[in-house]
Amino acid sequence: MSKTQLESTSFPGEDCKQQMVMDGERDQESTESNESSPREEIDIAQEILSVIESVARLGDYRRSHKKECYGLVRRMKLLLPFLEEIKDFDGPISDVGIASLSSLKKALVLAKKLLTTCNEGSKIYLVVESEAVMMRFHNVLEKLWKALEAVPFDEFEISDEVKEQVELMKVQLRRAKRRTDTQDIELAMDMMVVLTKKNDRNADRAIIERLAKKLELLSVEDLEIETVATRSLVKERGNQVTESTQQMIDLLNKFKQIVGMEVTDVLDDPVVPKMLKKSPSLIIPHEFLCPITLEIMTDPVIVASGQTYERESIQKWIDSNHRTCPKTRETLAHLSLAPNYALKNLILQWCENNNFELPKKHVPASSDPETSSEHQEKVSSLVKDLSSSQLEVQRRAVKKIRMLSKENPENRILIANNGGIPPIVQLLSYPDSKILEHAVTALLNLSIDENNKSLITKGGAVPAIIGVLNSGTTEARENSAAALFSLSMLDENKVTIGLSDGIPPLVDLLQNGTVRGKKDAATALFNLSLNHSNKGRAIDAGIVTPLLHLVKDRNLGMVDEALSIFLLLASHPEGRNEIGQLSFIETLVELMKDGTPKNKECATSVLLELGSTNSSFMLAALQFGVYENLVEISKSGTNRAQRKANSLLQLMSKAEHI
Repeated sequence: MSKTQLESTSFPGEDCKQQMVMDGERDQESTESNESSPREEIDIAQEILSVIESVARLGDYRRSHKKECYGLVRRMKLLLPFLEEIKDFDGPISDVGIASLSSLKKALVLAKKLLTTCNEGSKIYLVVESEAVMMRFHNVLEKLWKALEAVPFDEFEISDEVKEQVELMKVQLRRAKRRTDTQDIELAMDMMVVLTKKNDRNADRAIIERLAKKLELLSVEDLEIETVATRSLVKERGNQVTESTQQMIDLLNKFKQIVGMEVTDVLDDPVVPKMLKKSPSLIIPHEFLCPITLEIMTDPVIVASGQTYERESIQKWIDSNHRTCPKTRETLAHLSLAPNYALKNLILQWCENNNFELPKKHVPASSDPETSSEHQEKVSSLVKDLSSSQLEVQRRAVKKIRMLSKENPENRILIANNGGIPPIVQLLSYPDSKILEHAVTALLNLSIDENNKSLITKGGAVPAIIGVLNSGTTEARENSAAALFSLSMLDENKVTIGLSDGIPPLVDLLQNGTVRGKKDAATALFNLSLNHSNKGRAIDAGIVTPLLHLVKDRNLGMVDEALSIFLLLASHPEGRNEIGQLSFIETLVELMKDGTPKNKECATSVLLELGSTNSSFMLAALQFGVYENLVEISKSGTNRAQRKANSLLQLMSKAEHI
C-alpha cells in the first residue's frame, strides 16, 4: 500500500505534518531526547506477546458476541510479526517509543479482559447488557488504533512488509470502530417480550425455551455454571442488585424452571453440596461428582456414551425427551442405564476414610411406580375419550388434556406419546365453540415441546388453527395466534403458515382484537416476518395500517413491538414503499423527540434502515426537525440509540449535499 493511500484513510482532524516530522526529523529528535535501554522496551514487547498468547488459549466464546471476539483476536494475532521484530531490535529507544508500547500493552490487556468476559462470563449478562458490552468493544478498538498511531516504526527499524501489515490493521480498526453492529433482531424481540410481559402465558414459555437454546443454557450443568457466573458478577458490582441485574436473575430462574431445576436464591453461597458447608476443607474427587448436579453421586449409572451420572439426574434428563449425552452431546444409541458398581464402591470407601456422610435421597411421591403407572393410564384413557361418540365426553377429555398439558414438560411428552395430537387436531373441525377453544389451547401448550411442534404441523393442524383464528371465540382466536407463534419457532413452519394464508387473519386480530389479542398477533407476525416471503404477504394483508395505529396510540403500550416489525418490513422493497409515507416519518420524528428511551432507539433504528437505501426519507425527516432530536439522542440516548443517531447524522450530511 502506498503512502498516499495510507494517508487518505486517516481520521478526520489527523495532523499529517506530525507524521512528516516523525519521518523527516526523527534522527535529530532521538539524539536530543532521553534515550532508554532497549532492554525495557523488549521486556514490554515480551509482555505483550504473553497477553496475545494467553488470549489465543481462551478457546470458544459466547454465542452473543462470538463474531466480535474472533475479529478482535484475529487483529491481535496480526501484531505478532511486529512484536517479534521489536524483540530483535538492539538499538536505543526514545521515551516516545517506550510510551507507545506501554499504551499498546494497556489496550491489549483491556482487550484480554473483555475477551475473558465473553469466554467465561455470564451468558445472560452479555445479552441483557449487550449495548454496554458492544461499547466496550468499540472502546478497545479505539485504544488499539490510538496506540498503533503513536508507534514510531522507523525508530524500531520495522521492515516494510510488517509495517504494511500494521497499517492495514489500523485501517481495519478504523472501519470496525465506526461500523454499527447488526443486532440479532429475533433475540432482541424475544428479550423485549420476556422482560416486559407480566403474564405467564405458555407462549412466553416458548420464547424462554428459544432464548435458552440460543444462549446454550439447556442443561442443568450449564445453568449451574451460569449461576456461579451471575453471582460473581453481582459481587464485582459490590453486591448491588440493579434493575438489569434483577432481570438477569429473573431470566436465569425462568431457564431453571424450563429444565425442572429447583429455583433458589442466586445470591446465596456457591453451588456446592450442603454437607460440604460443614467441612469446607474437604475436597471431593471430581470423578465422584455428577456432571449434571455437580454433587457427589450415591447411585452412579453409565449411559450409552460411556459417561457416568447420578441415576435420578440422568433419568430426569431422559424423561424430558432428551436423547443425547448431557456431557458429550452425542446421540445415545440406547437409553439403558447400567449401574457403575466399581465407582460406587470407590465413593463408599472414600466416604468411610474421610468420615463423610452421603446425602440421603428423598424419593418424591410422583416417582412411585404405581402412581406413575396410574398417571399414564389416566392420560391414555383421556386420549381415547377424545374420539368418543359422545360430545360431552370429548369436551370433558379435551379440557382435562388442556390442563395437564399446561402443568409440566413430562405431561406434554406423555400426551404426545399416547397419540393425543391427531385426535385434538380432529376436534378443531367441530362446530362446538368450547371444544374448539380447549383444543386449540391444548395444542398451544403441547407445542412448547420441540418435538411436538413437528408432530402438530405434520398432523395438518396449521390450516385448522388458522380456521379457528378466523372464526373462533375471542379467547380461541388469541390462543390460535399464540399457537401459530409457538409453531413458527421452526423455520419450516414459518413457510407453512405463510403459504396456508395464516398472515391475513393475524393482521385482522392485530387491528381489531383485544389488547391481549393484539400482543399475541404482533408477536406471531414478528416471528413470521423473519421469513423474507412472509414480509411481502404481511404487507399485502395490510399490516402497515394497524401497525401505524399501534405506534401512534401509546396508551396500548405496543410502540416498541410495532417498531420492531416495521424494522423488519423496512428491509423489503414493498415495505419501504408502504411505510415510507410522510405521516409515518413525522411520527418517527415525534417519537425521537418525546418517546421513552426504548421508543427513541427503535424509531432511530427504523429511520436509519429506511434512509440507508433512500435519501429522500432523510430529507423528509429533516423537514420535520429530526436533526435536533438526533443530536440530543447521540448525547443522551441508549448506547445503541447513540450509535444509530450518529450514523443517521452522517447519512443526513451526505443527503444534504445531493
